[in-house]
Amino acid sequence: MTVRGIGCWLVVGLVCGSAVAGSAAGSKKAALQWTLTWSDEFNAPDGTAPDPAKWAFDVGGHGWGNNQLESDTARTENAVQEGGDLVITARKEEYTDAGGLLRHYTSARMKSLGQFAQTYGRFEARMKLPAGKGIWPAFWMLGDNIASAGWPQGGEIDVVETIGNPREMYSTVHGPGYSGAKGLSQKFELPAGEAIDTEFHIYSVEWTPETIKFFFDDKLIVEQTTKSLPTGATWVFDHPFFVLLDIGQGSRMRRPHFPSRCWWTMCGSTKRPDSSLEYGKPLQPLLLDYSGSALLGICGLRLRLLLSINRLVLMLERVCIGLLRFG
Repeated sequence: MTVRGIGCWLVVGLVCGSAVAGSAAGSKKAALQWTLTWSDEFNAPDGTAPDPAKWAFDVGGHGWGNNQLESDTARTENAVQEGGDLVITARKEEYTDAGGLLRHYTSARMKSLGQFAQTYGRFEARMKLPAGKGIWPAFWMLGDNIASAGWPQGGEIDVVETIGNPREMYSTVHGPGYSGAKGLSQKFELPAGEAIDTEFHIYSVEWTPETIKFFFDDKLIVEQTTKSLPTGATWVFDHPFFVLLDIGQGSRMRRPHFPSRCWWTMCGSTKRPDSSLEYGKPLQPLLLDYSGSALLGICGLRLRLLLSINRLVLMLERVCIGLLRFG
C-alpha cells in the first residue's frame, strides 16, 4: 500500500462567472474553489518513517473487533516513505507485540488522530490498491470523539474498502442503528477493463451537514443523506473526523495471501460553508495516489425472481462486510 501524498482542502469562495459566448447561458451549477488545509506528499528520503507530526499508529494484534490476523506495527518494515510514496506492506512473518501476543502476519494502521481532524469537506485519495484473498485495504475516517463516545456512536465513513475482488469496492457509513452488517453500504463494480490493482483511481467523499457523497474517478457512486437512515436513527456526522489508512489481514471469513503492498501518493479533504452550494473540483495539488499490488495474494416471473436473487446476494454481501470489519 503506497501513498504519494495526502491533503485536505477548505472552501474559500464561490465562482459565479457569467456564461461565455457559445456556452449555455444561465447555468445552475456553481463551482467552489478550494484551498489546501492539510497535506502530506511523502517526499522524505527513502527509508524514512511517516511524519510523526502528521501521523500516529494503532499497534497490536488484538484483531480490531474483526478477528483480523495481523499485528499492526509502527516499523518501517510495514510503513515507509519510498520514492515519493508512502508504502504500507503486509507481511507473513512471526511477530510478538508489546503485550506478548504472537501473530503470524504484520501490517500497519496509520491515523491522523491528534494531528488532524476536520468537520465537513472533501477527502480524496488517488490510489492503486492491492487485491487477493484475505487482503483488506481501506481509506476511511472515524469521529475524533471515538474514545469518549465509542463506536458506532462516534460515526465512521469508509471512503473505500476492498475485500479481494479487483473489480469491486465498497463505500459505507456507520452510526448508531446502522452499523456493522446494517451499515449504509454501496457496492460499486468498476467499469469494464478497469481494476483497483492495475492502475490508479481517485476515491473521494464530499461531506456536508446533511449529505455524504462517494465518488470513484469523479463518478458519483452513492449519496447518503439524513433521509437514508432507518426510522429513529441519528445522523452523527456533525463533528470532526480523522483519516485512517491500513491493510487488514484476513478476518473470521478469509485468510490472506502475502506479501501485499499498497502505495499512496496524496489524499485530501475540503470544507463546505453552505450546504445549499454544489461542490466543484478542488484546486491542484489535489490527488492522493495510493498505488499498490497484492503479490500474495426476460420478463414476468423470471425477472422478479432474478431481482429477488440479486437483492438476496446484496444483503449477504453487506452481512459479510459487517462481519469482516466489526465481527
